[in-house]
Amino acid sequence: MRSESESYRGYNAWGRAILQQEDILQRERYAASGTITQNNKVVEASGVLGYFDIDEQAQQAGLAWARAWVDSDG
Repeated sequence: MRSESESYRGYNAWGRAILQQEDILQRERYAASGTITQNNKVVEASGVLGYFDIDEQAQQAGLAWARAWVDSDG
């Protein structure tokens, strides 16, 4: 799993790329998810947001979800 984080409006937003490869002959794909933490505690976490061919795209999707959650509920 690869992740990227940023500080956003008093929260830490995380975008995660989770490798999804059931068979060695399949191409690599990445599931995107997002997590919001504050004071080292999980505030909210998404389920799988989608699947991407590039890990950075999955991470960015997770970060976008986390920012949107903070903007609407945080």
